[in-house]
Amino acid sequence: MLLDGKPYTFDRVARMAIAVALLWGLVWLLGYLSDVLIPFAAAFLLAYLINPLVLLIQRRIPNRLAAVFIGLFLVVAFVTILAWLLIPVIVQEIRHMGHIVSGLVSNSDPAERAANLLPGDLWQTLKDYFTRKEVQDFFRTENFWKIAEAVLRKVLPGVWGIITGTASFIMGLVGLAVIGLYLVFLLFDYQKVREGWKDLIPPAYRETATALISDFNSGMNRYFRCQALIACTVGVLHAFGFWLIDLPLGILLGLFIGLLNMVPYLQVIGLIPAFLLALVHGLETGGSVWIPLALTGLVFVVVQAIQDGILVPKIMGRVTGLSPAMILLSLSVWGKLLGIFGLLIALPMTCLLLAYYRRFLASTAAAQAFPP
Repeated sequence: MLLDGKPYTFDRVARMAIAVALLWGLVWLLGYLSDVLIPFAAAFLLAYLINPLVLLIQRRIPNRLAAVFIGLFLVVAFVTILAWLLIPVIVQEIRHMGHIVSGLVSNSDPAERAANLLPGDLWQTLKDYFTRKEVQDFFRTENFWKIAEAVLRKVLPGVWGIITGTASFIMGLVGLAVIGLYLVFLLFDYQKVREGWKDLIPPAYRETATALISDFNSGMNRYFRCQALIACTVGVLHAFGFWLIDLPLGILLGLFIGLLNMVPYLQVIGLIPAFLLALVHGLETGGSVWIPLALTGLVFVVVQAIQDGILVPKIMGRVTGLSPAMILLSLSVWGKLLGIFGLLIALPMTCLLLAYYRRFLASTAAAQAFPP
């Protein structure tokens, strides 16, 4: 007997075994279909993030179709303007970093200062890394799209293989078009699905399902809208702070730290490359290396204070949700099971499972307190 006090008869054990087998079969099926489900999952998450903007527009323009197209136009325009502003700056930063790397691996003054300042093993490790062909080629690249291609090959080899596979670049464009179509259709029907899904549930389970989805939606709001807004703000603040102190690759690193912040406090990992770049900057300028190191640490402290003192209380409120450890575990487990598709559905599925588990515990406690 466990939790609910019911004996484990042969019939009950058999039903539990069948349920486990069905669950495992579902995971296998999702893994098998992951290639075709990735565009839908990506479009669904985008629709979930964009829908509040569409609702805001719909208050002024009652027509849902017009509100969707205006919302998508604003999002695309914002991304385009942001890319137009950031891409030249990022390319210039990468070129600048290329000059620094070339100076460090040659017999220049920065290389001599590094050899005198750093422990011999550490300096030799850094020098061996900077002299690697792929590192040299990356920083010598003049075209942003070649830089993006190099990053995608390293970070998302599976996705890049799909894009550049059998049908080459055309299949990549088709994939993006499919995501766009899914996104438009999901936004069109978002309100209908949100209001009409209850009718698809049998009346006997409708109340439980409604409560479960309510808990799930609460968790999703926190970790796909609120946390995304916090992560975006933190990324911009870090990029601006690194730009102010003239840190090499500062804007790119700041935006990357913002992406890491989708898992709260994971941005601490960014301390390692940030301090390494600050050290390189100090060697390049010829001044004290402690000044850029101190300024870099100050940027982290100020942004963290803004995040904990202003952003989190204002955006997240007093509501608590998944712990950072649970988020990281969720991404690791679902990513291992289903790859890229698993990463896309990790947090929604975890929120759903936790909501169901809390409901199960509540019903078990109620059954024990008030036995029939």
